[in-house]
Formats: sequence, structure tokens, C-alpha cells
Amino acid sequence: MVSVEGAIARPTACTWEFRPYLRPFRTPLITHHGEWRDREGILLQLTATDGRTSYGEIAPLPWFGSETMEQAIALCQRLPAILDAAIIGAIPNTLPAAQFGFESAWAGFTAPPQPIALPQSALLPAGEIALTQWHPLWQQGFRTFKWKIGVADLALELAWFQQLKQQLPATARLRLDANGGLTIAQAAHWLTVCDRLSVEYLEQPLPPSQFREMLALQAQHSTAIALDESVATVAHLQTCLDHGWTGVVVIKPAIAGSPTQLHRLFQQSAIDAVFSSVFETPIGQQAGLQLAATLGNRDRAHGYGTSHWFNDALSTPHLSSDALWQRL
Repeated sequence: MVSVEGAIARPTACTWEFRPYLRPFRTPLITHHGEWRDREGILLQLTATDGRTSYGEIAPLPWFGSETMEQAIALCQRLPAILDAAIIGAIPNTLPAAQFGFESAWAGFTAPPQPIALPQSALLPAGEIALTQWHPLWQQGFRTFKWKIGVADLALELAWFQQLKQQLPATARLRLDANGGLTIAQAAHWLTVCDRLSVEYLEQPLPPSQFREMLALQAQHSTAIALDESVATVAHLQTCLDHGWTGVVVIKPAIAGSPTQLHRLFQQSAIDAVFSSVFETPIGQQAGLQLAATLGNRDRAHGYGTSHWFNDALSTPHLSSDALWQRL
């Protein structure tokens, strides 16, 4: 179906299916939130009357502020067999991962996701093992790395950090991510060390409830602070901007909510944004990278270097959305 202008036309309605998935991590992911062993989510297939298909993904992350997997499944079970733009647009803000999944799939009829070449940051495992894990990723072409902190003794982590900085090539960029797990004193200590050793940013040093304290820390240190958990959804991002945040924000589009609402917010404000994965499949990643290419800061690597955390049928490089769907 093609419009008179030559653009692909969006259907007025479509049938659809959903398929839940569960993907075990190659090794458990350790963060301040705890140990994460399996990634659960839902793939969506929308089918127009002319046979065209488009895909989306719901990848909840409840401890980050999204709905639960159970709530997402319940939505899929109660939605009608025929979807249109009004039904998708009525998905509430309390289900941000579902908003992203359905809206991305619907948009795919008119703008199918295209391969996006953006610099990407590779996620290192927490702890001392990072000292042996960065080099293979460097050989794969990654030049920016993120390392989780706030999961071990402070003195140990500081020692490992200094070793990691010594090992990394001078052209590498390093980010630290505390997932809100530091005290104010610990955050100040980390920032003082980072000021001396050059770190791109310290991500979410304190819990979202300590927003004012992060503003104060940012004013006292040259190392940038990036908000992550504090800006989990479009509504949270709006609140932080309204309260004076002008620094880096890490946006996880798969749980942020409606891409339309996100575009609208970026039109209203100048935002230094890094877009990041929540370990979704390539279907959700492609939709997120489309947003990163349009809205993200092109001088920063985006956080989609996560495929090495899996070793399953959905991790095959360059697999099409149709093929991914068939593998479930």
C-alpha cells in the first residue's frame, strides 16, 4: 500500500499476535538492584489487511519504574483482536513498556526500522572480572565502556577502578554506573577520584529520592553526573527538567513510554541524552536506536553494546524481525 506521495501508508487497523519470551543471561547481571538471571519480554506482530507485518517488543523492567511482566501479559490478553491507532494511543502511562512496544510496531508500517550505525558503549560486568573482559570488546570495536559500581566494598571497587583506568587505552571512554546505590559521602568520594582520573560520567550515584543532593554534587565536581533511574519514564524526565536538571540523562526507550510523547518533550527542551538498552531483543533495540539517531547526543556513545550478555537463538547477528519471531 503506497500513498500518492510515494510514502508507505499506515493501515487503518490490523490483526496482531503476541509471544512471550525468556532469555537466560550468559552469566547473571549484578547491579545494586540485585542479581538478574533471565530477561523476560513479549514480542508483538501486527499484520495489515494487505499482508504487511510490523514488529514491536514489550520489555518491562519493574524495579526501574515500568509495569511488571504480569501486567503486560494482562494487557495483551484483554486488548481486542483488531487494533487501530486509537486503541494503541489509549494504552495508559502506567504501562510504559507496552506503550513503547505497540507504538513502535504501529509506526513500523510507515517507517520500518533501518540499520542504524551509531557509536555504542559496551557494558562490562561488575567487580574485578571487568579487568579481563574489556579487551575482547575493544577488539570488537567498542571504544566506550560502562562499569557497574556500588556492588562491592568501596575500597576494593576503587582499587579495581584505578587498575581498569590504567589498562584502558588513552582513547577509551569509561562510564561508571552506581544504580542509585551510593551514600552521599561515597558519591562525593567517587566524584573526587573521577575528577582526577577522567571519567565521562557517573551514572545515578544516589536514589531518585535524592535529586537535590545530586544537583548539589554536580555543582561541586567537574565530572558529569548522569540521571538514569531518576528519568525512567517520560513523566519522570519531565519532572527532573522542571526541577532544574540540565546535565546528562540516560533514556531507556523500551521502558520510557510513548515515543510520540518523548519526541514532544525533546522538541520543548535541549536535552543531553544517551539512549540505552534494557537487554531487549534486536526488535526493541532497532526501535530504540531509531530514537537515539533522532534525539540522542551524537557526541556520546549509546548504551546498546549488550549482545555479549546472551548466547541464545535470538542473539544471531543480523537476524530479521520475521526470523526472530519464528524462533520463539
